Amino acid sequence: MSSRFPTFYLSHGGGPWPYMNEEARRPYARLEKSLRDLPRQLPRKPEAILVVSGHWEERDFAVMSGAQPPMVYDYGGFPEELYHIRYPAAGSPRLAERTHSLIQRAQLPTHLNAERGFDHGTYAILAVTHPEADVPVFQVSIRSDYDPQAHLRLGRALAPLRDEGVLIVGSGSSYHNLRRFFGPRVRREDSVQFDSWLRETLVDSSPAGRAQRLLEWERAPAAREAHPREDHLMPLHVVVGAAEEEPGRIAYSEEDFLGAIALSSYRFG
Repeated sequence: MSSRFPTFYLSHGGGPWPYMNEEARRPYARLEKSLRDLPRQLPRKPEAILVVSGHWEERDFAVMSGAQPPMVYDYGGFPEELYHIRYPAAGSPRLAERTHSLIQRAQLPTHLNAERGFDHGTYAILAVTHPEADVPVFQVSIRSDYDPQAHLRLGRALAPLRDEGVLIVGSGSSYHNLRRFFGPRVRREDSVQFDSWLRETLVDSSPAGRAQRLLEWERAPAAREAHPREDHLMPLHVVVGAAEEEPGRIAYSEEDFLGAIALSSYRFG
C-alpha cells in the first residue's frame, strides 16, 4: 500500500445521527458500515484529518487553527441531549499554518480562524471512522461563491499534505435538496440521474475529463434538482483536485437512503 493518503468525498447523513439511539440510527446502517471500514483503507494512522465541510463557508478559504476546537450544533429539531455532545479531538495549529501557507502559495485568498469549531459535517463522520478522537482534526472552509475552478485549485494546493500523513476528507452529500426530501415532492429519479452522472464522471472518466465535467457540473442530468445550492458538492471538487491524476472508486452507494434517494461516497487514490 502506498504511503500517500487517499482522499474521500463522503456523504455525511443528517445532523448528529451517530449520536442517536440504535433505533434512530438503523436507517443509516449501510452508510455507517462504509464509514467504519474507512480506516482499513489507509496506509497508517493519520497525523491529522483535514475536513472540508459543506457546512462552513466563507468569502475566502478559511483554515481552522485553534488547538481545542469547540462544537457547532448546526442543526435543528433534535432531542436536547444532542446539543451537548462532544467530539473531543484536538486541533492542529502547526498543520493549520502549513495549510494556510500552501493556499497562499497557490495565490488563493485565505485566512486563519482560531475560533471556529467542528460542525456536524465533521463529527457526523469522525464519530464513526475515528470514535476515539485520538487524531488531530482541523477544517478548511468552502468559498461562498461556490466557484468550481477555485475549489479544484484549493485541492491542488492541499495535495502535498497527503504525503505528510494528512487524510483529506470532503464532507457533503451527493444529493442535497432538503425542500424536496422533506416535502411532498420527493423525486427519487432526480437523485438516481445525478448519481449515475457522478459515477460516470468520477470513476469512468479520464483525469482531465473528470475535472472538466466537474467544472460544468450544472449540465449534468437533474443537477439543480439534486443541488439547488452547491454547498454540499464543492467539497468533492476539493478532494478531486487533491488527487487529480489518480483513479476514483465508489466507497459507498445505496439507491434507497432513508427510503427516498440514491446516495454515494467516493475515494480517490
